[in-house]
Amino acid sequence: MFVTRTTESKEMNPQTSPNAMKVSRTIACASAALCLAFLAGCATPEARIKSSPEAFARLNPTEQDLVKQGKIAPGFSMEAVKLALGDPSRITIQTDASGQHEIWHYIEYEDAQGVVIYTGYYHRYWGWGGPRFWAGGPYYNGFPVRIHDRISVVYDNAGRVSAIQEDKP
Repeated sequence: MFVTRTTESKEMNPQTSPNAMKVSRTIACASAALCLAFLAGCATPEARIKSSPEAFARLNPTEQDLVKQGKIAPGFSMEAVKLALGDPSRITIQTDASGQHEIWHYIEYEDAQGVVIYTGYYHRYWGWGGPRFWAGGPYYNGFPVRIHDRISVVYDNAGRVSAIQEDKP
């Protein structure tokens, strides 16, 4: 009995070649790292000051000291508030006898035990339990029980802080 062996020629698929897979894996990891660096990069007053040194230089020394501590005071411009606190979670307009006033809300999310789940601007895009990363599950799987304004900043008609409402420590 004769056995005939045939060898199939394996053509290299460029999409599944080892080099292509390594490159795509490297690109995915680099993209994830860049996204995380971008989101974390502006999370502190120091990082925001580094990204906008001209805006920081326009502040007087008292305002600069407060911004470095992540604090604000009446009379601050919108730009100074962004340096100190970052982007607001949401913005509302209040209308009263003196006109319209813009209010910036910095929201905090807490679980049933009062533990802060998340604060800030970026949480609004990922929904409850986010953000989610490619390499793993969510960093928090619970749902917030209490959502409240950690800080509300009211601006006058000139775009300066006229009132600040904070939670009592």
